[in-house]
Amino acid sequence: MLSEGRVRAVDLEVLPLRRKTSEERYYVIVFRDRVETSRSSARGQNGKTKKSDHPTVRENQRLKREMAQLRGQLGSLIEEHESTQEQFKSVNEEVLSANEELQSTNEELETAKEELQSTNEELTTLNEEVQNRNAELTSANNDLLNLLSQVDIPVVMVSRDLCIRRFSPPAQKILNLLVSDVGRRLGQIRPNLDLQDLEPIVREVIERSTPQRHEVRTKEGVWHALQVRPYQTWDHKIEGAVITLQNIDALKRMVNREYADAVIESARMPTLVLDNDLRVTVANPAFYRAFGVVLEETENSLIYELGNGQWNIPRLRQLLEEIVPQHARVDDYAMSHDFPSLGPRDMLLNARRVELQPGHAFILLAIEDVTENQRNGAA
Repeated sequence: MLSEGRVRAVDLEVLPLRRKTSEERYYVIVFRDRVETSRSSARGQNGKTKKSDHPTVRENQRLKREMAQLRGQLGSLIEEHESTQEQFKSVNEEVLSANEELQSTNEELETAKEELQSTNEELTTLNEEVQNRNAELTSANNDLLNLLSQVDIPVVMVSRDLCIRRFSPPAQKILNLLVSDVGRRLGQIRPNLDLQDLEPIVREVIERSTPQRHEVRTKEGVWHALQVRPYQTWDHKIEGAVITLQNIDALKRMVNREYADAVIESARMPTLVLDNDLRVTVANPAFYRAFGVVLEETENSLIYELGNGQWNIPRLRQLLEEIVPQHARVDDYAMSHDFPSLGPRDMLLNARRVELQPGHAFILLAIEDVTENQRNGAA
Protein backbone atom coordinates (compact mmCIF):
# COMPACT_ATOMS: atom_id res chain seq x y z
CA MET A 1 0.00 0.00 0.00
CA LEU A 2 1.42 3.39 -0.96
CA SER A 3 1.35 5.88 1.93
CA GLU A 4 3.22 9.19 2.31
CA GLY A 5 5.45 8.42 -0.69
CA ARG A 6 6.50 4.99 0.46
CA VAL A 7 5.15 1.50 0.42
CA ARG A 8 3.57 0.19 3.54
CA ALA A 9 2.60 -3.33 4.24
CA VAL A 10 -0.92 -3.62 5.79
CA ASP A 11 -3.19 -6.44 6.68
CA LEU A 12 -6.75 -6.12 5.25
CA GLU A 13 -9.57 -7.88 7.07
CA VAL A 14 -13.18 -7.94 5.80
CA LEU A 15 -15.80 -8.95 8.37
CA PRO A 16 -19.35 -9.75 7.10
CA LEU A 17 -22.34 -8.57 9.24
CA ARG A 18 -25.93 -9.78 8.85
CA ARG A 19 -29.08 -9.49 10.96
CA LYS A 20 -31.48 -12.35 11.24
CA THR A 21 -34.46 -10.02 10.82
CA SER A 22 -33.10 -8.37 7.67
CA GLU A 23 -32.03 -9.57 4.25
CA GLU A 24 -29.47 -6.78 3.83
CA ARG A 25 -25.73 -7.54 4.35
CA TYR A 26 -23.07 -5.20 5.75
CA TYR A 27 -19.28 -5.45 5.81
CA VAL A 28 -16.58 -4.09 8.16
CA ILE A 29 -13.17 -3.48 6.57
CA VAL A 30 -10.22 -3.24 9.00
CA PHE A 31 -6.76 -2.05 7.96
CA ARG A 32 -3.72 -3.03 10.17
CA ASP A 33 0.00 -2.44 9.72
CA ARG A 34 1.89 -5.60 9.01
CA VAL A 35 4.50 -6.53 11.68
CA GLU A 36 7.88 -7.67 10.37
CA THR A 37 8.71 -11.23 11.23
CA SER A 38 12.38 -10.56 11.65
CA ARG A 39 11.75 -8.06 14.44
CA SER A 40 9.39 -10.38 16.11
CA SER A 41 11.84 -13.24 15.84
CA ALA A 42 14.75 -11.19 17.10
CA ARG A 43 12.80 -9.95 20.03
CA GLY A 44 11.66 -13.43 20.72
CA GLN A 45 15.14 -14.76 20.65
CA ASN A 46 16.49 -12.06 22.79
CA GLY A 47 13.77 -12.65 25.28
CA LYS A 48 14.10 -9.13 26.58
CA THR A 49 10.41 -8.28 26.03
CA LYS A 50 7.43 -10.39 26.81
CA LYS A 51 5.04 -11.20 24.05
CA SER A 52 2.11 -9.62 25.81
CA ASP A 53 3.97 -6.34 26.21
CA HIS A 54 4.92 -6.08 22.63
CA PRO A 55 3.45 -2.94 21.02
CA THR A 56 2.00 -4.90 18.19
CA VAL A 57 0.14 -7.10 20.56
CA ARG A 58 -1.21 -4.11 22.41
CA GLU A 59 -2.13 -2.52 19.16
CA ASN A 60 -3.93 -5.65 18.09
CA GLN A 61 -5.80 -5.77 21.33
CA ARG A 62 -6.75 -2.15 21.01
CA LEU A 63 -7.85 -2.66 17.46
CA LYS A 64 -9.87 -5.67 18.50
CA ARG A 65 -11.56 -3.64 21.20
CA GLU A 66 -12.24 -0.87 18.76
CA MET A 67 -13.50 -3.40 16.23
CA ALA A 68 -15.85 -4.90 18.84
CA GLN A 69 -17.01 -1.43 19.76
CA LEU A 70 -17.49 -0.63 16.09
CA ARG A 71 -19.41 -3.84 15.66
CA GLY A 72 -21.67 -2.88 18.56
CA GLN A 73 -22.16 0.63 17.23
CA LEU A 74 -22.76 -0.74 13.75
CA GLY A 75 -25.29 -3.19 15.12
CA SER A 76 -27.06 -0.35 16.94
CA LEU A 77 -27.01 1.71 13.76
CA ILE A 78 -28.41 -1.21 11.82
CA GLU A 79 -31.15 -1.69 14.41
CA GLU A 80 -31.92 2.03 14.37
CA HIS A 81 -31.92 1.96 10.59
CA GLU A 82 -34.29 -1.00 10.56
CA SER A 83 -36.49 0.71 13.18
CA THR A 84 -36.42 3.91 11.13
CA GLN A 85 -37.34 1.93 8.04
CA GLU A 86 -40.22 0.32 9.89
CA GLN A 87 -41.30 3.78 11.06
CA PHE A 88 -40.96 5.04 7.52
CA LYS A 89 -43.05 2.12 6.32
CA SER A 90 -45.65 2.84 9.00
CA VAL A 91 -45.60 6.56 8.16
CA ASN A 92 -45.81 5.68 4.48
CA GLU A 93 -48.80 3.49 5.16
CA GLU A 94 -50.34 6.28 7.18
CA VAL A 95 -49.60 8.72 4.37
CA LEU A 96 -51.16 6.31 1.88
CA SER A 97 -54.18 5.93 4.16
CA ALA A 98 -54.39 9.71 4.59
CA ASN A 99 -54.06 10.07 0.83
CA GLU A 100 -56.94 7.64 0.36
CA GLU A 101 -58.96 9.56 2.95
CA LEU A 102 -58.10 12.80 1.19
CA GLN A 103 -59.18 11.30 -2.11
CA SER A 104 -62.41 10.13 -0.49
CA THR A 105 -62.88 13.55 1.09
CA ASN A 106 -62.18 15.15 -2.27
CA GLU A 107 -64.82 12.96 -3.87
CA GLU A 108 -67.25 13.89 -1.10
CA LEU A 109 -66.39 17.55 -1.62
CA GLU A 110 -67.00 17.15 -5.34
CA THR A 111 -70.36 15.55 -4.57
CA ALA A 112 -71.14 18.29 -2.04
CA LYS A 113 -70.09 20.88 -4.63
CA GLU A 114 -72.51 19.37 -7.16
CA GLU A 115 -75.24 19.32 -4.49
CA LEU A 116 -74.47 22.95 -3.61
CA GLN A 117 -74.61 23.89 -7.27
CA SER A 118 -77.94 22.10 -7.59
CA THR A 119 -79.18 23.78 -4.39
CA ASN A 120 -77.94 27.13 -5.67
CA GLU A 121 -79.85 26.62 -8.91
CA GLU A 122 -82.97 25.71 -6.91
CA LEU A 123 -82.49 28.79 -4.72
CA THR A 124 -82.04 30.93 -7.81
CA THR A 125 -85.26 29.53 -9.24
CA LEU A 126 -87.02 30.03 -5.90
CA ASN A 127 -85.68 33.58 -5.68
CA GLU A 128 -87.04 34.32 -9.14
CA GLU A 129 -90.41 32.90 -8.11
CA VAL A 130 -90.38 35.02 -4.93
CA GLN A 131 -89.49 38.10 -6.98
CA ASN A 132 -92.32 37.30 -9.37
CA ARG A 133 -94.69 36.83 -6.44
CA ASN A 134 -93.53 40.12 -4.93
CA ALA A 135 -94.11 41.82 -8.26
CA GLU A 136 -97.58 40.25 -8.46
CA LEU A 137 -98.35 41.31 -4.87
CA THR A 138 -97.13 44.83 -5.59
CA SER A 139 -99.26 44.96 -8.72
CA ALA A 140 -102.29 43.57 -6.83
CA ASN A 141 -101.75 46.08 -4.03
CA ASN A 142 -101.54 48.92 -6.55
CA ASP A 143 -104.69 47.64 -8.25
CA LEU A 144 -106.46 47.49 -4.89
CA LEU A 145 -105.36 51.00 -3.94
CA ASN A 146 -106.48 52.38 -7.30
CA LEU A 147 -109.74 50.46 -7.11
CA LEU A 148 -110.53 51.75 -3.63
CA SER A 149 -109.56 55.29 -4.56
CA GLN A 150 -111.71 55.29 -7.70
CA VAL A 151 -114.79 53.43 -6.51
CA ASP A 152 -117.52 55.79 -5.33
CA ILE A 153 -118.72 53.49 -2.54
CA PRO A 154 -117.69 53.71 1.13
CA VAL A 155 -115.74 50.52 1.90
CA VAL A 156 -114.09 49.58 5.21
CA MET A 157 -112.08 46.40 5.84
CA VAL A 158 -111.60 45.21 9.42
CA SER A 159 -109.60 42.33 10.91
CA ARG A 160 -110.84 39.58 13.22
CA ASP A 161 -110.04 41.74 16.26
CA LEU A 162 -112.30 44.47 14.77
CA CYS A 163 -109.42 46.80 13.93
CA ILE A 164 -109.60 48.93 10.78
CA ARG A 165 -107.24 47.68 8.07
CA ARG A 166 -108.17 49.77 5.02
CA PHE A 167 -110.92 52.06 3.81
CA SER A 168 -111.89 53.93 0.64
CA PRO A 169 -111.94 57.75 0.46
CA PRO A 170 -115.79 58.01 0.39
CA ALA A 171 -115.88 56.22 3.77
CA GLN A 172 -113.99 59.05 5.47
CA LYS A 173 -116.90 61.47 5.54
CA ILE A 174 -119.79 59.13 6.24
CA LEU A 175 -117.93 57.20 8.98
CA ASN A 176 -115.81 60.08 10.33
CA LEU A 177 -112.52 58.34 9.49
CA LEU A 178 -109.00 59.72 9.26
CA VAL A 179 -105.88 58.22 7.69
CA SER A 180 -104.48 57.78 11.21
CA ASP A 181 -107.49 55.61 12.16
CA VAL A 182 -105.95 52.57 10.43
CA GLY A 183 -105.25 50.10 13.23
CA ARG A 184 -107.85 51.52 15.63
CA ARG A 185 -110.77 49.45 16.88
CA LEU A 186 -114.06 49.95 15.11
CA GLY A 187 -115.78 50.72 18.41
CA GLN A 188 -113.60 53.81 18.86
CA ILE A 189 -115.07 55.35 15.70
CA ARG A 190 -118.25 57.41 15.90
CA PRO A 191 -119.82 57.20 12.43
CA ASN A 192 -122.08 59.88 10.99
CA LEU A 193 -125.02 57.45 11.13
CA ASP A 194 -128.06 56.87 13.29
CA LEU A 195 -126.34 53.54 14.12
CA GLN A 196 -123.68 54.52 16.63
CA ASP A 197 -121.93 51.19 17.31
CA LEU A 198 -121.00 48.87 14.46
CA GLU A 199 -118.99 46.40 16.55
CA PRO A 200 -121.85 44.03 17.56
CA ILE A 201 -123.00 43.69 13.94
CA VAL A 202 -119.48 43.08 12.59
CA ARG A 203 -118.62 40.65 15.40
CA GLU A 204 -121.75 38.59 14.69
CA VAL A 205 -120.91 38.47 10.97
CA ILE A 206 -117.36 37.22 11.72
CA GLU A 207 -118.50 34.63 14.25
CA ARG A 208 -121.41 33.27 12.20
CA SER A 209 -119.99 33.91 8.71
CA THR A 210 -123.39 35.26 7.70
CA PRO A 211 -123.75 38.58 5.83
CA GLN A 212 -126.06 41.24 7.25
CA ARG A 213 -127.87 44.19 5.69
CA HIS A 214 -129.36 47.20 7.46
CA GLU A 215 -130.94 50.42 6.26
CA VAL A 216 -129.42 53.39 8.06
CA ARG A 217 -129.56 57.15 7.74
CA THR A 218 -126.88 59.77 8.07
CA LYS A 219 -127.37 62.71 10.39
CA GLU A 220 -128.34 64.70 7.30
CA GLY A 221 -131.16 62.20 6.68
CA VAL A 222 -129.67 60.43 3.63
CA TRP A 223 -130.57 56.73 3.48
CA HIS A 224 -127.85 54.09 2.96
CA ALA A 225 -127.84 50.32 2.76
CA LEU A 226 -125.24 49.05 5.25
CA GLN A 227 -123.86 45.66 4.21
CA VAL A 228 -121.41 43.64 6.30
CA ARG A 229 -119.85 40.54 4.74
CA PRO A 230 -117.15 38.14 6.00
CA TYR A 231 -113.59 38.81 4.79
CA GLN A 232 -112.65 35.42 3.34
CA THR A 233 -109.11 34.34 2.36
CA TRP A 234 -108.17 32.10 -0.58
CA ASP A 235 -108.21 29.04 1.72
CA HIS A 236 -111.74 29.86 2.95
CA LYS A 237 -110.72 31.26 6.33
CA ILE A 238 -112.61 34.16 7.88
CA GLU A 239 -110.07 36.84 8.75
CA GLY A 240 -112.36 39.80 9.29
CA ALA A 241 -115.24 41.63 7.63
CA VAL A 242 -115.94 44.09 4.81
CA ILE A 243 -118.34 46.98 5.45
CA THR A 244 -119.94 48.77 2.51
CA LEU A 245 -122.48 51.57 2.32
CA GLN A 246 -124.68 52.15 -0.72
CA ASN A 247 -126.72 55.30 -1.18
CA ILE A 248 -130.35 54.25 -1.52
CA ASP A 249 -131.84 57.60 -0.66
CA ALA A 250 -133.34 58.19 -4.10
CA LEU A 251 -134.74 54.68 -4.20
CA LYS A 252 -136.06 55.01 -0.67
CA ARG A 253 -137.69 58.33 -1.47
CA MET A 254 -139.12 56.95 -4.69
CA VAL A 255 -140.56 53.95 -2.91
CA ASN A 256 -142.00 56.18 -0.21
CA ARG A 257 -143.33 58.58 -2.83
CA GLU A 258 -144.89 55.78 -4.83
CA TYR A 259 -146.41 54.40 -1.66
CA ALA A 260 -147.70 57.83 -0.72
CA ASP A 261 -149.06 58.44 -4.23
CA ALA A 262 -150.83 55.09 -4.10
CA VAL A 263 -152.39 55.93 -0.74
CA ILE A 264 -153.41 59.41 -1.92
CA GLU A 265 -154.91 58.18 -5.17
CA SER A 266 -156.93 55.50 -3.41
CA ALA A 267 -158.23 57.88 -0.75
CA ARG A 268 -161.93 58.73 -0.98
CA MET A 269 -161.38 62.14 0.58
CA PRO A 270 -160.12 65.00 -1.69
CA THR A 271 -156.39 65.32 -1.00
CA LEU A 272 -153.61 67.65 -2.18
CA VAL A 273 -149.82 67.49 -1.85
CA LEU A 274 -148.22 70.94 -1.76
CA ASP A 275 -144.53 71.84 -1.93
CA ASN A 276 -142.74 74.57 0.04
CA ASP A 277 -144.07 77.20 -2.35
CA LEU A 278 -147.63 75.86 -1.88
CA ARG A 279 -147.75 74.59 -5.43
CA VAL A 280 -149.81 71.47 -6.08
CA THR A 281 -147.60 68.52 -6.88
CA VAL A 282 -150.26 65.82 -6.60
CA ALA A 283 -154.07 65.91 -6.46
CA ASN A 284 -156.08 62.72 -6.14
CA PRO A 285 -159.08 61.83 -8.33
CA ALA A 286 -161.49 62.59 -5.45
CA PHE A 287 -160.35 66.23 -5.47
CA TYR A 288 -160.93 66.57 -9.21
CA ARG A 289 -164.40 65.08 -8.89
CA ALA A 290 -165.41 67.13 -5.84
CA PHE A 291 -164.32 70.56 -7.08
CA GLY A 292 -164.70 70.21 -10.84
CA VAL A 293 -161.11 71.02 -11.89
CA VAL A 294 -158.79 69.31 -14.38
CA LEU A 295 -155.21 68.01 -13.97
CA GLU A 296 -153.64 70.46 -16.45
CA GLU A 297 -154.94 73.43 -14.49
CA THR A 298 -154.12 71.96 -11.09
CA GLU A 299 -150.65 70.38 -10.92
CA ASN A 300 -147.69 72.79 -10.58
CA SER A 301 -150.12 75.63 -9.88
CA LEU A 302 -150.37 77.64 -6.68
CA ILE A 303 -153.29 76.50 -4.56
CA TYR A 304 -154.60 80.10 -4.48
CA GLU A 305 -154.84 80.09 -8.31
CA LEU A 306 -156.96 76.93 -8.60
CA GLY A 307 -160.40 77.37 -10.21
CA ASN A 308 -159.87 81.00 -11.14
CA GLY A 309 -158.81 81.91 -7.60
CA GLN A 310 -161.66 80.17 -5.77
CA TRP A 311 -159.14 78.71 -3.30
CA ASN A 312 -157.72 82.12 -2.44
CA ILE A 313 -159.30 81.94 1.00
CA PRO A 314 -157.93 84.03 3.91
CA ARG A 315 -158.44 81.29 6.51
CA LEU A 316 -156.76 78.75 4.20
CA ARG A 317 -153.79 81.09 3.84
CA GLN A 318 -153.59 81.37 7.63
CA LEU A 319 -153.69 77.59 7.92
CA LEU A 320 -151.00 76.89 5.28
CA GLU A 321 -148.66 79.82 5.99
CA GLU A 322 -148.86 80.14 9.77
CA ILE A 323 -150.41 77.21 11.57
CA VAL A 324 -148.86 74.25 9.66
CA PRO A 325 -145.24 75.54 9.72
CA GLN A 326 -145.50 76.00 13.49
CA HIS A 327 -147.34 72.85 14.49
CA ALA A 328 -146.58 70.50 11.54
CA ARG A 329 -150.02 68.98 12.02
CA VAL A 330 -153.59 70.31 12.06
CA ASP A 331 -156.67 68.13 12.64
CA ASP A 332 -160.30 69.01 11.74
CA TYR A 333 -159.74 72.67 10.96
CA ALA A 334 -163.26 73.99 10.18
CA MET A 335 -163.67 76.32 7.26
CA SER A 336 -166.62 77.54 5.20
CA HIS A 337 -166.47 79.11 1.75
CA ASP A 338 -168.77 79.96 -1.09
CA PHE A 339 -167.38 78.46 -4.25
CA PRO A 340 -168.63 80.07 -7.50
CA SER A 341 -169.22 76.73 -9.13
CA LEU A 342 -170.33 74.73 -6.07
CA GLY A 343 -171.97 77.20 -3.79
CA PRO A 344 -171.45 77.37 -0.03
CA ARG A 345 -169.42 74.57 1.41
CA ASP A 346 -168.53 73.59 4.97
CA MET A 347 -165.19 71.79 5.18
CA LEU A 348 -162.90 70.17 7.73
CA LEU A 349 -159.22 70.43 6.81
CA ASN A 350 -156.52 68.02 8.00
CA ALA A 351 -152.95 69.06 7.24
CA ARG A 352 -149.62 67.27 7.74
CA ARG A 353 -146.11 68.59 7.14
CA VAL A 354 -144.06 65.72 5.70
CA GLU A 355 -140.32 65.80 4.89
CA LEU A 356 -139.73 63.15 2.24
CA GLN A 357 -136.21 64.46 1.62
CA PRO A 358 -133.86 66.47 3.86
CA GLY A 359 -134.70 70.12 3.32
CA HIS A 360 -137.68 69.31 1.06
CA ALA A 361 -140.91 69.54 3.05
CA PHE A 362 -144.38 68.83 1.68
CA ILE A 363 -147.84 69.61 3.03
CA LEU A 364 -150.43 66.89 2.83
CA LEU A 365 -153.87 68.54 2.81
CA ALA A 366 -157.02 66.42 3.14
CA ILE A 367 -160.40 68.17 2.60
CA GLU A 368 -163.57 66.69 4.01
CA ASP A 369 -166.85 68.19 2.74
CA VAL A 370 -169.28 68.23 5.72
CA THR A 371 -171.85 70.52 4.15
CA GLU A 372 -174.60 67.90 4.10
CA ASN A 373 -173.85 66.86 7.65
CA GLN A 374 -174.07 70.45 8.82
CA ARG A 375 -177.40 70.97 7.03
CA ASN A 376 -178.85 67.72 8.41
CA GLY A 377 -177.77 68.72 11.86
CA ALA A 378 -179.29 72.18 11.48
CA ALA A 379 -182.62 70.69 10.29
